[in-house]
Amino acid sequence: MIPTTTQNGAYTISRIAPRTVPYVQWGNDDDRWKGTIISGDTFLTPAERDELLDQWAKAVKGEGTYDPAAYLISKGHTINKDYKTTFSTAPVTLDTLNTSSQSDTEILVNCTDNLVQYNNLGQMIPACAESWSVSDDGLVYTFNIRKGATWSTSEGTVYAEVKAKDFEAGFHHMLDAQAGLEWLVQGVIAGVNEYLLEGGSWDAVGYKAVDDYTLQITLEEPKSYFMTMLTYSCFAPICESFYLAHGGVFGIEEYAAAYNDTNAYTYGKATDVSSQVYNGAFLLQQLNDASIIKIVKNPNYYDPESVKIDSITWIYDNGENMAQFYKDVCDGVYAGCGLTSASGTLEWAKADGNFDKYHYISDTTSTSYFGGLNLNRGTYALASGACASVQTEAQKIDTHTALMNKNFRKAVQYAFDKATYNAVSRGADLALTNLRNMYTHPEFVQLAEDVTFEGQTFVAGTMYGELVQYFLDKMGCEVQVADGIDGWYHPEEAKKYLEAAKAELGDSVTYPINIDVVYYSPSATQTAQAQAYKQSLEGVLGAENVTVNLIEATTSADFYACGYRASNGEAGLFDMFYGSGWGPDFGDPCTYLDTFRGNGAGYMTKVIGLF
Repeated sequence: MIPTTTQNGAYTISRIAPRTVPYVQWGNDDDRWKGTIISGDTFLTPAERDELLDQWAKAVKGEGTYDPAAYLISKGHTINKDYKTTFSTAPVTLDTLNTSSQSDTEILVNCTDNLVQYNNLGQMIPACAESWSVSDDGLVYTFNIRKGATWSTSEGTVYAEVKAKDFEAGFHHMLDAQAGLEWLVQGVIAGVNEYLLEGGSWDAVGYKAVDDYTLQITLEEPKSYFMTMLTYSCFAPICESFYLAHGGVFGIEEYAAAYNDTNAYTYGKATDVSSQVYNGAFLLQQLNDASIIKIVKNPNYYDPESVKIDSITWIYDNGENMAQFYKDVCDGVYAGCGLTSASGTLEWAKADGNFDKYHYISDTTSTSYFGGLNLNRGTYALASGACASVQTEAQKIDTHTALMNKNFRKAVQYAFDKATYNAVSRGADLALTNLRNMYTHPEFVQLAEDVTFEGQTFVAGTMYGELVQYFLDKMGCEVQVADGIDGWYHPEEAKKYLEAAKAELGDSVTYPINIDVVYYSPSATQTAQAQAYKQSLEGVLGAENVTVNLIEATTSADFYACGYRASNGEAGLFDMFYGSGWGPDFGDPCTYLDTFRGNGAGYMTKVIGLF
């Protein structure tokens, strides 16, 4: 795999005040929109944005408060309490414990509260847990559940009070579903490995409701970062009584059988918003995967003062008509947008003056995208016949043989001109801004104290990426891991690795080696990126050696089926797929690195066909 980019780092115009969503690098909380402050008038100017960020920075230091609504009103803005944005792929389930896909959780996280949350100052605050304590040995966490918090139906009717047993039920259900969340807590929560792998009893799992308002979590061993894990979806509650009433059961085998009985099991169906209840700031009222998703303010929410908007609406947009989309942004239908060359929005914003008046460069994030080479491909067309590969049977074998060669893979990696690939969306002047060169965000964590290793002292505050770079340099590796540079692109090295690969492969393959890349053709940006990737590889390695076949996906469903939603390498319809990424789930680098664990344990190793 090769890291490619992170989010944002683009020219942007927006009516949204900065730092009004939870400010945190991990978990699901940065998708919570309840505190969003939106101007009902014009986009924010750079001066207004800078002044707000200055107020926010002072508030973080305890030197004042951050009230963006009051500030905007003082500048003549009105406040819009109905937020609209777009989506291209909808949730396929309302059961956020039976999925590990962000597209399923990023909307529904607004409807579910965990034990704790982060606020917009980056501080962890109580949510469903009013308080908590930790045993002296660091193993037992006791949470006092807030009294009076409720579960509500999609129509706003109170269904039940939130109890500690709902958190135990949620964790039990998450383990039973085995949808890609369970590995996060293996080796963390006592008894989980035994329950999942050895037929152990639920009674031995360290996640128990002691009484109606007390939840006790027991760890396998002390984890300094454990509290940061609690904002991720695997620790979300479910309303136990509602779950059982809709065919839910507990036990791994029992759940598998129940889930397959579609007549009896009706919990969390994406086709029916009434098949779920909610304890968060919003209620899901509409979900149509081809038109609209809408959530509205929960009238029964325990903390109504924290909810600054009345509704959020996502309108389906496949990216085909960017001119209409940009017009809608300017007219205030949507709060803002990124400005890119490929979509035309950058040119239009410069022509109408919005660029000069309002643009800023959006912050990059801790999410890392990467390009993965599929080492165990077994799919060459979707069941519908769409996205069919043009490779012959002999070419398929040749591609697999070449991809199993380390030097060939290195040649492909070092031939990828990420700056040119990125420029089609960011523009030439921002081509490097959001490039990422290591899977873990290089500034994700830093040393808390001085550390000396083999005579080299690393001072407190040294960033994780600086440590990685030091050891890569000692190994003689050409890669540079800092953000904002094209740290992998080395054409001459790519050619050397190709020659080494050809020597090793001998006459076992016939050239050119075919590399299939699927792209979403209605998107001008994706189309241009696919073409840039093809030109990069063939230009460096020679089309006589490597041919990149661009496989057109005409619908977003087909595109995601080829890669993002493929369960493993064999199901993936690609040789190279750069649509995968990872956002950290908690505050330790292992949240990235564990996704590539061996023996099938890593979430991402399956994506590239290793297991």
